[in-house]
Amino acid sequence: MTKHPPIGSPMAALPAYETFSIDDLAGAPSLDWPYLAARALLGQPVDAAISAILGAVGSQAKADRAWMFEYDAELLRFHNSHEWSQRGVASFVEDLQGAPVTMIGWLHQFLLAGKAVMINRVEALPKMARALQVEMLRQSDKSVLSVPVMHDGRLRACIGFDAVRTVRRWSDAEINALFQCAELIAAARYRGETRGPASGPSARQLAPLVYLRHQSGVRGVEAGFVVSLRSAKNYTEVWLADGSMVLDLRPLGLWSALLPQASFVKVHRTAIVNLAHIQAIDRQHADKWELRLRHVPRALPVSRSCRQELRTRVGI
Repeated sequence: MTKHPPIGSPMAALPAYETFSIDDLAGAPSLDWPYLAARALLGQPVDAAISAILGAVGSQAKADRAWMFEYDAELLRFHNSHEWSQRGVASFVEDLQGAPVTMIGWLHQFLLAGKAVMINRVEALPKMARALQVEMLRQSDKSVLSVPVMHDGRLRACIGFDAVRTVRRWSDAEINALFQCAELIAAARYRGETRGPASGPSARQLAPLVYLRHQSGVRGVEAGFVVSLRSAKNYTEVWLADGSMVLDLRPLGLWSALLPQASFVKVHRTAIVNLAHIQAIDRQHADKWELRLRHVPRALPVSRSCRQELRTRVGI
C-alpha cells in the first residue's frame, strides 16, 4: 500500500493516488455497507439490487457519483452498467459502451492485481495515466475511488465513487466496506458462470445496452432483457425479464428511437412489446385483442391500428 498521511491532512499533502489490497485494510473499522448490500441482493433481482447498493453507499460516502462498469470476457472492452449520482451532477454513463480497456490501462493494471485505487487528485496523475485523466477531467472528476469486482479469481467488473465538487479522500473503512460490497455483488451476479476459456459458451460478452433512467440513477440492460414498455403519463413502465419493473423518467414517445426496430413493435399508443417475449395473442373477440407476455403480470391491449403490423411481425 502506498504510504499516506492521516485523513485530516490537507489534500495537497496527499499523494496523487494510493493503492490498497484487502490485507492492507484488515484493521479498518467496520461499516454497515455489506449488510445493506446483502439485504438488497437477497430482496431484489441482481441488477435492481446493484442500483440500490450504489445509491445507498454512494449517499453514505458523500460521493457525487457511484458507479459500476463491467468487462467483456477477454478484458479488452468495458461498459458502464449502473450509475447513481447526486442531484445536479451530470451523468456520463451512456458514453462508455464497449470502450477499449486501453483508455483505462493505467488503472486496469492495479484492478487486475485485485487492488483498489484511491485517486486523491485527478489533475496530478502520472503521464502514463494520461488517457484516463483526460476522460476523468471531461467528467469533472476531482477524486475517484475504484474497487475491483473479482469472481473465481478473475477480474469481472469495478465499482467506485467520483467526487466532482471538491477534492477528497475516502477513508480506509469506506474502501474496506466497498471491497466487501464488491465481493457480494460478484457472488450474486456471476454465480453459475464457469471460469472456462473466453471463447467458451460461458463467456460474458458485451452487448449494447439500453439505459433506464430511474429515480435512483441509471441502469443499463441488454435490449433483449426488456419485455415491454407501457406509458405512465410522463413516465414509462419498463418491464424486464426478471419480473421487475423500472419506472423510467422519460415518456413512451422517446423510446421508439432507443429500441432496435427488428425486435420491438408498437401494439397500442400506450404500449411497445418485445416480439421474443410474446406468449399468446387472444383474438377471441374481434373488437378486443389482448397480448400476454412472459414475465408481465397483466395482458396488454392491441389497438385496431396496430393489428396488421403485429400480424405481419409474428406471422399470423
